Amino acid sequence: MKIVDIKCAVIGKSPIVRIVSDEGISGFAQAETWKPYLKPHILAFRDALIGEDPTLVERVMLKIRQRGGFKPWGSAVSVIEMALWDLAGKAAGLPVHKLLGGKVRDRVRVYNGSMRFPFTGYEPQDYADDIAKMMALSEGFTIIKQPIGFHSAMKREVPNFYYGEPTVSPFHGALDRGPVTEKGLKHFVDCVAAMKEVAGDRIGLALDCGPGWMLADAIRLARMLEPFNLLWLEDLLSGDYTPWVNAGVYRELTRCSTTPIHTGEQIYLRQNFKDLIESHAVHVIGPDPADVGGIAELKWIAEYADLHGITVAPHGTANGLLGLAALVQVSATLPANFIAFEYTTADPEWWTDLVEGFPSPIVTNGMIDVPDRPGMGVEIIADRAKAYLSPEDHDFFD
Repeated sequence: MKIVDIKCAVIGKSPIVRIVSDEGISGFAQAETWKPYLKPHILAFRDALIGEDPTLVERVMLKIRQRGGFKPWGSAVSVIEMALWDLAGKAAGLPVHKLLGGKVRDRVRVYNGSMRFPFTGYEPQDYADDIAKMMALSEGFTIIKQPIGFHSAMKREVPNFYYGEPTVSPFHGALDRGPVTEKGLKHFVDCVAAMKEVAGDRIGLALDCGPGWMLADAIRLARMLEPFNLLWLEDLLSGDYTPWVNAGVYRELTRCSTTPIHTGEQIYLRQNFKDLIESHAVHVIGPDPADVGGIAELKWIAEYADLHGITVAPHGTANGLLGLAALVQVSATLPANFIAFEYTTADPEWWTDLVEGFPSPIVTNGMIDVPDRPGMGVEIIADRAKAYLSPEDHDFFD
């Protein structure tokens, strides 16, 4: 089997990759909805991969892996990797999880990081109301992650939250950073207390906090939050689109906190998780398969983390329905240090009409059944998707 073409179309806001083989089998994958600009980066790899055997995934990846980088630039490589696995699974007539060693669980747990309600304010009662709404969702999530602090409009809407001038980034992702005031710290903690008053111990509550915190403030915050038994505090110091790791600084925070510290969504490749894991710089890592280099890379990192007593909660909030399928397949194979992965939904909503293969409903009691259909287990319905192609992508499914 040989690769005869690599195509990329932006459907809605998502770059979609199609790897075409000479045997009429194609593999598909989806990058984050926030990255339509990736299309030329993905297509830049086309000529290098024509003629390669797509079922020899690692051999193909060796040709392009060094061309990626931290989020968002690892995405072009990552999405090709996932499309290769989809194609290889279809060619073998097997689900991707069997190509990765086989599933160790029949259902995978997800946490809510994408199904959101508009905020009307950033006071404790607003956060309490929001948690109540998320707990009432039919998906029955057992873990909910709440954006707060620098990872929310709180930094702008709460007067004197921090000693800095908040800005609005021209790109997706946060830029603000600075020392937090005593008032800001207390307000943050009051909002967490209000959420826990609603949630109790019925769900696990995690917080997406930044990046943006200074180390001393992060230590102070983590200690103030210890009575609430949170699942984790995410990206306090770096993360999101931060193109570095800062393992040593994270280690100082983690040593001072019994509240689990989490990071990793922006990191590309296992080599860049090495210091974070080996120095026990965090309690939880959250690699995103659409940024880290793909699903096999994520699996390797999760297994290495397990050897060091570190848990894993993969990121994936905007990876779309094809990304959701990939997360299900790889998460089914991860060791017992797996907590849950971040549930990702159709964006725009009409994507639900373009993909078949998911159970209905997709999520039940916070879990998704692992399919045994070939490849990633889902298919794009080409006849429906063609209506959303731009004129320049009219031949994407031909």
